[in-house]
Amino acid sequence: MISNELRERVQKIRLVIVDNDGVLTDGRIVYGDHGDELKFFDVQDGFGLVLLKRAGYKTIMVSGKKSRVNKRRAKDLQFSGIYQNAFDKLAVFERIVKKYKMKPEEICYIGDDLIDLPPMKRSGLAVAVPGAVEDVLKAAHHVTSRPGGRGAVREIVDLLLKTRGQWPDVTSRYFR
Repeated sequence: MISNELRERVQKIRLVIVDNDGVLTDGRIVYGDHGDELKFFDVQDGFGLVLLKRAGYKTIMVSGKKSRVNKRRAKDLQFSGIYQNAFDKLAVFERIVKKYKMKPEEICYIGDDLIDLPPMKRSGLAVAVPGAVEDVLKAAHHVTSRPGGRGAVREIVDLLLKTRGQWPDVTSRYFR
């Protein structure tokens, strides 16, 4: 059961911004001997983002780090946009608001660290993962029960689609 305040916030969301490291991934970055970079993503998070797109939402990946891995994951999941080397995530947030002609209250932002705090404070639904730093946890309207890179994004996707009554239409093909 969710609170009335959370329900009201969810009803307005049309676009979801997801931080990458620590939210879409478990936060680990592994460097190989040959300069390759490995990150760990959750397949259920990925499929959830596909469902969200199917329901008509825009999805944006924002990362403070530039990585070919990020770009590949964004392409695989057909994100509406990706912003890398985003050291001023509030400026990126404002560009997204303008580009997609959104109101800040129509945006869900999922983050885990201080760099995510400014756009979280502006968004209509600020979400943190359990491993987020204390200030981010305090600023969040909702904290997921599942950790980053381990289903936290899927949890929010399910919350959005089920609360807004979109779940049956988006998932009906799987319940035949």
